[in-house]
Amino acid sequence: MTDRITTPFNAESTAAEVIAGIDLTDRRAIVTGGASGIGVETARALAGAGAEVTLAVRNVEAGERTAADIVDSTGNKQVLVAPLDLADQASVASFVAGWDGPLHILVNNAGIMASPLMRTPQGWELQFATNHLGHFALATGLHDALAAAGNARVVSVSSSAHHQSPVVFEDIHFERREYSPWSAYGQSKTANVLFAVEGSKRWAADGITINALMPGGIRTNLQRYVDPEEIERLRQAAGATDNMWKTPEQGAATSILLATSPLLDGIGGRYFDDCNEAEVGKLSARNGVAEYALDPEAAARLWQVSLDTLAA
Repeated sequence: MTDRITTPFNAESTAAEVIAGIDLTDRRAIVTGGASGIGVETARALAGAGAEVTLAVRNVEAGERTAADIVDSTGNKQVLVAPLDLADQASVASFVAGWDGPLHILVNNAGIMASPLMRTPQGWELQFATNHLGHFALATGLHDALAAAGNARVVSVSSSAHHQSPVVFEDIHFERREYSPWSAYGQSKTANVLFAVEGSKRWAADGITINALMPGGIRTNLQRYVDPEEIERLRQAAGATDNMWKTPEQGAATSILLATSPLLDGIGGRYFDDCNEAEVGKLSARNGVAEYALDPEAAARLWQVSLDTLAA
């Protein structure tokens, strides 16, 4: 087993603290879901360090408001907005086709959580389609741009909710088993980790590294499908307390660490929480990574299933 990566940062560190002293001039970044929640603060930190940042968002008007706010707060005018609906493969293909030149940082940040059962026109369960397949198609579509950048980084925003479920290959899209919003979300978040495991292996020769993370508990519109009482019940059952909520600036810190820190040069296929690599199999309310989420066989299988699903 390789040594666990630890850093000087922790659960209370902010994105600004993590990126302090890092110069991203002439670097180009994409943040999906960059118009809300931790996506805003992730994009703000990257722009503040000098990167050109594209907010890839469903709601372009909200994206443009966010971009203007980031320009005002950082002085960096290179904050762009482009439409992207991860549940719509035509939208992903259009975004990829519109990208020109190298890409140094891709933050797969957008997602939906614990939604009622909904399906894409292809019949795919919406959480898996959005959180995994959309980002998978985006990253693979942008592979050449990432390879052209040299030492590019992909950040896969997962969740401790991956503890809820492995990828159930026998029935990913809940065609035969009873639908559970949290199992579906957990499965998609496990997929986000497995993507990092296999992607880092496949793309290492191209200088591309991929890591996954749990940002922490943050109150954002990610929770729009979940009753506040349900969230509180789940938190208490897991032993969480009020002081375990993070600000969006703290929630973006681990994403920024994986996207920019020299401490992670050449490091890929790992899962982090609270700005440090998570302990394998030592699970708590929001920490630790399940062994099945790092399983190389499951990761390779998911990659092939994803390719086959998108090609069908």
